[in-house]
Amino acid sequence: MLPSAFVNLFRMRPDKSSGRLAVLGAGFVVIFSLIGGRIALLASAPQDAEPDTPRAATAAAAAFRPDIVDRNGELLATSIPSYSVFAEPRNILDKDEATELLTAVLPDLNASELRAKLNTKKGFVWVKRFITPREKAEVFHLGIPGVAFWPEHRRVYPNGVEAAHVLGATNLDGVGIAGIEKYIDAQGVGALASAGLGSTAEDLKPIQLSIDLRVQHILRDKLAWGLDHFKAKAAAGLVYDVTTGEVIALASLPDFDPNKPADALDPDHINRINVGVYEMGSTFKALTTAMALDSGKYGINSTFSTAGGVLRWGRQVIHEFHGTGRSLTIPEVFLHSSNIGSARMALGVGVEGHKAFLKKLGQLDRLRTELPESAAPIVPARWGEINTMTIAFGHGLAVAPLQAVEAVGALVNGGRLITPTFLRRTQDEALANAPQVIKPQTSEALRYVMRLNAVSGSARKAAVPGYFVGGKTGTAEKVINGRYVHNRLFTTFMAIAPADKPRYLFLTIMDEPKGLPETFGNAQAAWNSGDITGKVIEAVAPILLEPRFDPPANPFPTMAKLHAWGIDRQQTQ
Repeated sequence: MLPSAFVNLFRMRPDKSSGRLAVLGAGFVVIFSLIGGRIALLASAPQDAEPDTPRAATAAAAAFRPDIVDRNGELLATSIPSYSVFAEPRNILDKDEATELLTAVLPDLNASELRAKLNTKKGFVWVKRFITPREKAEVFHLGIPGVAFWPEHRRVYPNGVEAAHVLGATNLDGVGIAGIEKYIDAQGVGALASAGLGSTAEDLKPIQLSIDLRVQHILRDKLAWGLDHFKAKAAAGLVYDVTTGEVIALASLPDFDPNKPADALDPDHINRINVGVYEMGSTFKALTTAMALDSGKYGINSTFSTAGGVLRWGRQVIHEFHGTGRSLTIPEVFLHSSNIGSARMALGVGVEGHKAFLKKLGQLDRLRTELPESAAPIVPARWGEINTMTIAFGHGLAVAPLQAVEAVGALVNGGRLITPTFLRRTQDEALANAPQVIKPQTSEALRYVMRLNAVSGSARKAAVPGYFVGGKTGTAEKVINGRYVHNRLFTTFMAIAPADKPRYLFLTIMDEPKGLPETFGNAQAAWNSGDITGKVIEAVAPILLEPRFDPPANPFPTMAKLHAWGIDRQQTQ
């Protein structure tokens, strides 16, 4: 039975009913006004920095990411089940005691920061992301009301620093922030997983890279030795399949451990192969030589005067590093790394022809690969004859090393320009969109002069017996405050193997290597980058190639038919 007072409230009496109804109506108006105002306030209020539910906070982290494996199926990145600790400050009675207990079992927490988090009116705050099983057990046994666990998946990289610049990293919420990890998200894999489509490890097919973990480890190891031995600021290297465009290994030192993604933000830890842009020095003479021969204006035995060792062009003077003071054939220009000979070749083709050739080989535009990180080349704003002359021998145009590798790969693989890739692919897939950029005969000539340079020139330190290596050095003075500084060098070495039918291209670059007593104080590319490349080939070639203990018969038939200069030397093992 209802209380009499409540019944009397609604009993209609002529003398009091109008007053009571007025009071009741006013009460309802006040109550609904308060509710409406509160709703409006909540709708217009800014969102907290941290959401009020663990589900909203971990929507991205809860989804699995696909594993990443190397070309042989070796695991490079995976996601493992883990737990994070969160708190509901509104449900914690003694904030100081909770802070004291949690920091006792999680000593890496900052007590002041944790206390500030708990002294809010939020419904949810993170205490610590990705705890160990032991930490979970210890927090559980504290029995603090308002403190609980949320299941997540932690991204781990079992090989540490290996291939760090290729793999990239993820943030705490499992979102790719660099490298292949960022590429995965760009393909929509993360969005599908978050939506529940393919949200378990079994649903997601691994991403298979072109990287070979064995070769990757060797490359990094040899670069680390060279970085220390030659006291350089930085070093980087690449092993590249010229028939498929696959990057077999890439290392850039100093590097970082993707298990500690914050280290990737250090400016010194950039990917120098993709993101750095440099004047590539004399390795660019390979492009100039190919341009001259492919233009039809010159043949393999054409000659260029280098008399006097100086070429004057207006107020500009071009010097030889090792001058001969005589006319040189095209193979000799390459062998002696003649600046004057290269400049005369480029002038013969002309400014517009030179620009068109470099454009065709991808040297004037940003190179795009699966890695989001890339850099545009630095091209002269006004390109005249003097620019063509200096660019011919590797000064005045700065490109990413991977761009130069793409071009040289085309010069030696028969003339097909293949876009580099970090994903495994077949040769047929690579050639499906690979234009012919030079004649096959020109490609044979480039392979020939590179082999000749390994036998009789500056590439001899990389001429590992049994693999018929060819190569080219490059040494460029660095530009500091707008001026070239002669004792601050950037050195480059490119090698191909086997030179008669190349499969792999090897690149080493060094930033400011020092001259040593054993190099007689010299710091040019042959003494450091060439030395490291030789060590890489010696260790890697037995994994990638079958050795040949006898030189191939007639490896350069067109050059032999044309009686190219030095054809009697190039077969020396």
